[in-house]
Amino acid sequence: MPADDSADIHCRLDELLEARGMTLTELSKHVGVSLVNLSVLKNDRARAIRFSTLTAICEALDCQVGDLLVTVPRTTKPR
Repeated sequence: MPADDSADIHCRLDELLEARGMTLTELSKHVGVSLVNLSVLKNDRARAIRFSTLTAICEALDCQVGDLLVTVPRTTKPR
């Protein structure tokens, strides 16, 4: 099945960090992922994410994958 070209994946890391009063640096220390890699994810530049990283982020932020990653139409993708 071909990929749907009308939608993108958006990472809501900024919103979740703000809601929890946590910085990207603090999250980096909690999950053992570099600040640079988390920044790439946060800015929607990641091409892939390991399940172990996704699990660690969700555990640290007490959220579900669907809270972190959402599908948005390309015409309204946040930047």
